Amino acid sequence: MSTTSAKPSNLNLPNVLTSMRIAFIPVFVWLVLAGGGTEIAWMWAAFLVFAALMVTDKLDGDIARARGLVTNFGKIADPIADKALMTAALVSLNVIGELPVWITVVILVREFGITVWRFALLRQGKVVPASQGGKLKTALQSLAVALYLCPLPSWMNIPTLLVMLAAVAVTLWTGYVYLRDSQREN
Repeated sequence: MSTTSAKPSNLNLPNVLTSMRIAFIPVFVWLVLAGGGTEIAWMWAAFLVFAALMVTDKLDGDIARARGLVTNFGKIADPIADKALMTAALVSLNVIGELPVWITVVILVREFGITVWRFALLRQGKVVPASQGGKLKTALQSLAVALYLCPLPSWMNIPTLLVMLAAVAVTLWTGYVYLRDSQREN
């Protein structure tokens, strides 16, 4: 009698949610570009799609862990979906002139730099798990993007920018912490 448990199928609810998240990114981008930052109905639609995609990000992970449906596909596809959605959101906001380009550059250089670094460590057999700071970073980035998507009154421009600047600061800080902590372990 074997004591190893069977691996879950890749065709499961969490992976379907992750795949749907990836599939809906072009729809989200289209809505943002169609809204152009000025068409209220389009921008609300873009916000709702973004919010739904962020909810499915939380939901797919929770379901996978609770039901024992964690798969290698999910471990790879979920972070790809996360990075693709955030990249699409930031770049779309740049294209319509709502977000300064330097913010996107700083966030994406950190995001992709840390991702490449984590994959390099993974090839050496070292796993770098997400930190609590990383979860705060994701929450702040998501909130900031959501605020930029919402057609809010102009008095909200400064608070929206401040949330984004906080997201940038936490993004940079967590990148530094990952690298610092990995140096301590070596």
